[in-house]
Amino acid sequence: MSKLPARRTATLTLAAAAALTLALVTSASANGPAAGTPAPAAARAAAPAPSVSGSPESAFTRIADFYGAYIDAVYDGDGPTAERLRSFYLSDRLQAELKKWEEVNHADGVLRAQNVPLGWKVASTGSGTGRTDATVTLTWGSGTTKVYVQADLATRRIVSIRD
Repeated sequence: MSKLPARRTATLTLAAAAALTLALVTSASANGPAAGTPAPAAARAAAPAPSVSGSPESAFTRIADFYGAYIDAVYDGDGPTAERLRSFYLSDRLQAELKKWEEVNHADGVLRAQNVPLGWKVASTGSGTGRTDATVTLTWGSGTTKVYVQADLATRRIVSIRD
């Protein structure tokens, strides 16, 4: 009979140790990695999904929409679409100015280059006197260039592109 209480004590001790270990492991995984411990690779790799938003009423959004679509069309070699985008988004006066600039510089006046950028970013630089201003950063294989763009708030058409 002396073996029975010893077995029961050993069994209860083992059960208590298992429960305590489970509680510690559960608590540690709920709180995340310990300080100084790097996060698992899956957690480090998880990043928020990219998103793009805009409004058809915003002249700034129109600048971003134009540059995104225009660069896509030029990249794909779709000249007719690029021309339609220019007609829709750019003022008549700016279209005429760009044609002259392109004849002199032998480059695309919208991109201010002969090549197509690998990326782009449009940042608002403010609005005033009926216009909105933006800086378009074009990313090339060897660096970036900036183009300064202005759109009319009333018509939402781009009225100025300069480098």
